[in-house]
Amino acid sequence: MGGVQTHVRDLAASLQKRGEEITVLAGRGEILYPQLEERGISFRVVESLVRPISPLNDLAALRQVTAILKDLQPDLVATHSNKAGFLGRLAASKLNIPVVHTSHGFLFGGREQTLSCRFYRLMEKYASARGSLVIAVSKSEYDLADRLQVIAPEKMNVIYNGLPDVEAKQLAIPQTEPVQLIMVARLAPPKDPLTLIRALGGLKELNWQLKLVGEGLEQSACEKLTTELDLGGRIEFFGMRGDVEELLASSSIFVLSSRREGFPISTLEAMRAGLPVVASNVGGISEQIAEDETGYLFESGDHKRLQSHLDRLIRDPILRSRLGQAGRRRFLDHFTLDKMVDETLKVYHQIT
Repeated sequence: MGGVQTHVRDLAASLQKRGEEITVLAGRGEILYPQLEERGISFRVVESLVRPISPLNDLAALRQVTAILKDLQPDLVATHSNKAGFLGRLAASKLNIPVVHTSHGFLFGGREQTLSCRFYRLMEKYASARGSLVIAVSKSEYDLADRLQVIAPEKMNVIYNGLPDVEAKQLAIPQTEPVQLIMVARLAPPKDPLTLIRALGGLKELNWQLKLVGEGLEQSACEKLTTELDLGGRIEFFGMRGDVEELLASSSIFVLSSRREGFPISTLEAMRAGLPVVASNVGGISEQIAEDETGYLFESGDHKRLQSHLDRLIRDPILRSRLGQAGRRRFLDHFTLDKMVDETLKVYHQIT
């Protein structure tokens, strides 16, 4: 399940435990709804809400969301993700319901001069003018929206993503040999798994295994590159899994080679488990990872720098343990679910 869905699930469950009445609206999906059901959270399926831009579906989704909100008569609408955030804000505005949008990564970041980027910038400016407040999940996202004059600073708040803690048995032992590397991400171009595989192609003399957890359009390209670099048997493709906490607990190093991120959940999950993290320096990742204290950063696409970081960590179990312990302390200090929910409720109460 993706980071946005995880965020919505955990936030909804926490708010409900605090006495709020919650209903989640989302598009068709096979993973989120059973998890909401398990937690006793009400939900409505918006059949026309699909990921690709589709004018007919999008108009139908807007009508469906408006009708559901009219029926529910909520005190507040909280929107998440880009398309649902746009449609939800339009529907709430039409019904004069206060709305707070949480952006998990603006689509206009890093591509300011492209036609699609200008389109997304205009769409966000239009939607945010009709919404009440916006939550950015990192300072870098806040700064981007402010610098491009998309959202007025007084309408924005920065609240870092947070996670519930795990049990002791779900904590990793990074110094364990042989080294188990793990990346949890869609096998898709924005996550750039090919850069990680290229980096490992230069470390064949070391004793390591890699778990790639996720599916996507680049899986065949990853499998092909694995064969070309003679890494067969050392890289395992796990597909979609529901036991990520257990997989992290059996790992030694977490890697994220993305080209674009907002404030990823996967790196927080790794820090929570006590793993050292090596990640590309994009979005808000540098606000999570303390360089040379909890992990290492590299410029996206730079497989040589990634290779250097991994070489050092694979060879040094004491370093892995030190960084992993520091990462867990940083998670407990800054990125817990209770801290995120407390700060989110303060924003909600500003307009209700």
